[in-house]
Amino acid sequence: MATFGRVLTAMATPFDDAGQVDYQQARKLALALIESGSDGLVVTGTTGESPTLSTGEKLRLYAEVREAVGSRATVIAGTCNYNTAESIELSLEAQKRGVDGILGTVPYYNKPPQDALYEHFRTIAEAVPLPMILYNVPTRTVTNMLPDTTIRLSQIPNIVGIKEASGNLDGIAKIIQKSRPGFLVWSGDDSSTLPILSLGGYGIVSVASHLIGKQIQKMIGSFLAGDVQTAAKIHRETLPLVNSLFVVTNPIPLKYALNKVGFKVGKPRLPLVEIDEKSAAVVDAALAASVIDLPIPSR
Repeated sequence: MATFGRVLTAMATPFDDAGQVDYQQARKLALALIESGSDGLVVTGTTGESPTLSTGEKLRLYAEVREAVGSRATVIAGTCNYNTAESIELSLEAQKRGVDGILGTVPYYNKPPQDALYEHFRTIAEAVPLPMILYNVPTRTVTNMLPDTTIRLSQIPNIVGIKEASGNLDGIAKIIQKSRPGFLVWSGDDSSTLPILSLGGYGIVSVASHLIGKQIQKMIGSFLAGDVQTAAKIHRETLPLVNSLFVVTNPIPLKYALNKVGFKVGKPRLPLVEIDEKSAAVVDAALAASVIDLPIPSR
């Protein structure tokens, strides 16, 4: 099983001025993220606007990012949706493009009950010989995968962890306490990283690491070294920027911020639109008060 790392960036998908995927810019962004603190990249997740990408675009992104980063970082493919058979098919194709693992998002729209969630992920895991990180994000999917379901799924060998974005710290503590040894919990919310680490969590699948990856690494490293004061200080200092990236639907503020600091990623695809003036002002203020870790390409 791959060691995915503690700071995984949910990578944005760059588009060109015509709205097409800019694969060269995706390669540059992947490398810049590694240089600024990311251990691995989640490609075509929510932040990567996966619902608006074609299968062909997704598969080429996996191949381009894999080739760009080589062995310097892990590549995790966001391949799972509300269709079990389709999730398996895309995951197997992603494996051929060299990804290290897959992200298993709780199905949205068809709203499966808990036993069905178990069967969905069990079926994918048994069909796809790659490590899987589950992803529980009820604000996006409506369905909340309960801790008992996650604990049950943790017994499947190649389900190696979960990205938890439920906001339920009691539930997350239960997952950490009762899952099989070695099952890892990544925070799915940047603002919850430190609290989840304090419960025994492993790391973060981050949006903010596009901009402050080194600072997030330092926060986690400080906490693990027992320097809680430094970790807490970084958490507090970076919180305004973190919160600004969610002032409106992700990745709208993130794409605005990346373009603003000089790393061109284009506009979001419909049904997402560019940021409104009021939200842009919030992001502008946070950027002005922050140190940005991302290396910006020379113009």
